[in-house]
Amino acid sequence: MGAFVTGVTVVTTRDPAGKPHGVTANSFSSVSLDPPLVLWSQAVTSKSHPAFCGSDHFAVHILAEDQIAISNHFARSRDDKFDDVLHTDGIGDIPLLAGCVARLECAKVAAYPGGDHIVFLGRVERISCSDRRPLAFHGGKYARCPVLDDCTT
Repeated sequence: MGAFVTGVTVVTTRDPAGKPHGVTANSFSSVSLDPPLVLWSQAVTSKSHPAFCGSDHFAVHILAEDQIAISNHFARSRDDKFDDVLHTDGIGDIPLLAGCVARLECAKVAAYPGGDHIVFLGRVERISCSDRRPLAFHGGKYARCPVLDDCTT
């Protein structure tokens, strides 16, 4: 699957006790425009899996090309990933990161088993966007997305 170029996201939530959780994910996709739905998947073995299962909201942060450190930070397992990360609170008190290309605040509408993962489906309730360039991932490495001036050929 490394041959497929993906964007890089960090998905955040709060567990029922109020503790913030976040994880780096490239398993993100748009599903529907009307209503606005997105999906992402998480390994059932992830330490934050119970938090995402128990929460009604999550936020998807589409990372900018200069946010590799944020991606790496949330990709590593640790007890409190928000100890040294500035954030604000969004819908459902979900933690929101700054500086992203886009941020989608979602209400979880379903969770489906998918092998060793759970696929979360969310209805987008609020979007914030910037004109920053996205971070990409390909072949196990971070990549930049060049802008193509002429796509008519």
